[in-house]
Formats: sequence, structure tokens, C-alpha cells
Amino acid sequence: MRIIIRYILTWIKETDKTYLLLVSLLTAITVFLNYNFNLLKWITNFPIPFPRFSGLYILFLFCFGLSYLLYVIIRKNNIFKHRSFLILLFLAPAIFALKMAINPKIYPAINAYWDRYINQLIYWPALLLIVTVILYITWNYRKTTDSFYGLTIKKFHFQTYALMILIMVPALAIVSTQPDFLQTYPKLKMILPFPASVENKWFYAGIFELSYGSDFLTVELFFRGFLVLGFIKYAGKNVILPMACFYCAIHFGKPLAECISSYFGGILLGIIVYNTRSIMGGLMIHVGIAWLMELGGYLGNVLKE
Repeated sequence: MRIIIRYILTWIKETDKTYLLLVSLLTAITVFLNYNFNLLKWITNFPIPFPRFSGLYILFLFCFGLSYLLYVIIRKNNIFKHRSFLILLFLAPAIFALKMAINPKIYPAINAYWDRYINQLIYWPALLLIVTVILYITWNYRKTTDSFYGLTIKKFHFQTYALMILIMVPALAIVSTQPDFLQTYPKLKMILPFPASVENKWFYAGIFELSYGSDFLTVELFFRGFLVLGFIKYAGKNVILPMACFYCAIHFGKPLAECISSYFGGILLGIIVYNTRSIMGGLMIHVGIAWLMELGGYLGNVLKE
């Protein structure tokens, strides 16, 4: 745990405070606009072709691109002159907008419940496959990192990340009592209730949670792998703030506390990945917290009844 604290303190000391303040202000303004004026709903329903994809792309490019523009202005380092950087800058929001806009489906035609269950089960792994293929193409073309965007167990210390998850338990317990949280979690509600004839309900619930967990590999590979490790050559440790601002934007529509905390969580995970060059620690933390939120949501809804 001490090494993580050292990473954080070093980053705080070495990061330009004006840049930190302005990106944080940009993030705060977009959060305010979203939760007070339904920015996400408005922008994804605007009358343009492919409104959800296009709206998300505009939102993500605004957060990500403006963060880098602030970096160029403040640090006087014109990374926009690099053609490869501009390609990645405009490509990154498109990849995640596509991920959030599409809904892969199959039609097994078993019955209404099992069709819905199977489609939900394949949803997250299918998106992981799509995003991974796109990211692999970018990585294979540039080979900017030794491992595929941080998929390595080097500098991975299980005990450190397990302790970080445990530290979060009291906060998650408190959040699990909030109405907006209980309205959203657990995601398991998407497949409940099981048909009365189903045996081994916990087995099917467990398979669902494993599928849900795969989404966090997509997120870590994209945000901490691609947006941190893939952009380091252009801006060094300054890649963390644009990533965190972008990361916060994908949480619009979730409970406000979760959205706000995602910005700080994004910075923390970015710092870890920047120093370790591995996304495995962040993945463990992210999946662990997600499953604790599932448990908290389930218990909170049970106690509420």
C-alpha cells in the first residue's frame, strides 16, 4: 500500500496544478450540465444520423479533446502536430461511443425469458471482443507498449489491491442505502425474477455476474491501457487527466455519487497503470468494487422490502 501512496504523492507533486484545476473544472461543468439539464439524454436524441453513437462521440470528443487542448495551451507542448496523435485522439471517442451505442443480439427463440437471458449474457463479452479487436489493430500497428496495452502481471501485487478493495467496503455499505443506487443496482435485476421452474438459480446468477465482470476488462483495457499507455509517448504522465475526464463522461446516467467518484477513481487507476505499466491491478480493483456494488445493491433492496 505504501508504494501506491508514493505513486500518488509523486503524481500530485509533479502535475501542473493549473492543468489539474482546469481539467477538474471542465469535468465538474459537464457533470453539472448532465445532472441538471439532462445533457446525455439531450445530446443522444439530437436529430442527426445515428443519434446515440453521434451524440456520445461528440460528448466524449469534447471531454477528451478539450482536456488535451488545455494541456497544449498550458504546457506549450504542441502534440497536435503529430499526425498519429490526432488519429488516436479522434479514434478513441469513436471506439467507446460504438461500444455504448451498439447492442449485439441473437435470436435463439427458446422462450421470452431465456432469449432475454442469453442476449444479456452475450452482451458484455461481445463488446469486449469488438473493442479488443479494434485496440489490437491499433497496438499492432504502432507497438507503443511492450505488452498489449498493459495486459501483463508484472508489478502486480495481489495483497495491495485486495487491501484497497477492503478499504472501500465501508463507503460502499453507506452508498448501498441510497435510493438512486438501489434503483440502478444490482445489475442482476436485469434477469430477475427467474422462472419458477428454474433450479440452481445461483448458478445462472453467477454466470451473469461473470459476464458482467467481463465489461470491466473492456473498460480497463480501453481507458487505462489504450488511453494511458497508448498516449504516454505524447504527453507523459499528463495523459491521466484527459483519460479521467473521458472516463467520468461514460458514467453519465449513473448515480451522481458514482459519476463524481469515477473521476477521482480514474485518476487513481491511471496513476497506478502509469507507474506499473500493467492494467491488472486496476482490473482487480474495478471488478472487486463492481461485484461488491452488486452485493450491496442486492442486500440493500432486500432490506428495503
